[in-house]
Amino acid sequence: MEWMRRLQEQGYLDDGIDLEAFFAQLEEQSHFARDAQGQAILTSLGERRIRRSAFDEIFSSLRRGGVGYHPVQAAGEGVEPLPETRAYRFGDEIHRIDPMRSVHNALKRTHGGLELEEQDLEVHETEHLTSCATILAIDISHSMILYGEDRITPAKKVALALTELITTRYPKDHLGVILFGDRAERLSLSDLPYIEAGPYHTNTREALQLARTLLQRSKQPNKQIFLITDGKPSAITEGGQVYKNPFGLDLKIVNRTLEEVDACRRQKIVITTFMLATDPQLTEFVERLTEVNRGRAYFASPYDLGEFILADYIRHRRRRIH
Repeated sequence: MEWMRRLQEQGYLDDGIDLEAFFAQLEEQSHFARDAQGQAILTSLGERRIRRSAFDEIFSSLRRGGVGYHPVQAAGEGVEPLPETRAYRFGDEIHRIDPMRSVHNALKRTHGGLELEEQDLEVHETEHLTSCATILAIDISHSMILYGEDRITPAKKVALALTELITTRYPKDHLGVILFGDRAERLSLSDLPYIEAGPYHTNTREALQLARTLLQRSKQPNKQIFLITDGKPSAITEGGQVYKNPFGLDLKIVNRTLEEVDACRRQKIVITTFMLATDPQLTEFVERLTEVNRGRAYFASPYDLGEFILADYIRHRRRRIH
């Protein structure tokens, strides 16, 4: 609200717009309320509207083309029929048989007769709908707002859009969010609109440790970590103390981080890294991380980060059943 008032004072918004009436209308519609001190705070309705807005913005771009995919195998529960069919094989479920195509095959084979045999049967292909637990780990170190480029806002928007996607379309899935700087901490989904970067180093190892702990508690058969970062790991936690080294790639930090990456692999937790930088040292580290975990890595700009992540999420919670 303060920003809108400033923009109007500077001439970017028309003087004829009655901002106070607009704000009053939002409050009347319960998009925000006032706390005991009179400060404006988002209501649950306001939070949902923000999540929906982020989702619509990203998903509309996705439908227009979007980004490429890196297919992987996945497992889960629940099937969804597809229009495509194939020849029946022993063990296929009877309800998947396509009667029209099967009868057509019999008529074609017998030249007009109707003697249905096993070789005539066709069944619908299906997709296996996976049940998935996802932890979104967002880097809030100083580099996320360094050099005049805002990278934290796109990361925040992605978290909001993912929340909307999962709660509305995949309600059996689980989404958790972690922020990591000098330390890693779990974030309530209701606090997503207020994410900010700070004067922190990058403790990637602790973020992965916390994510792995949270995923171990989930009942979903498929577990994954989405790691959004633009900086090399520059901190680790040992004995309750944070060891930091912002200069270059510290082998102690790198090796401890890769050990945690391997622990995730052993527990079948896939790490997908979304890089917001192209520094050669960081690129080399992420390639090594991806190799150790057998995961995926994308080099994305802040402007298409959302498309990458939503496309990856939707793609890798399904697989074709033959």
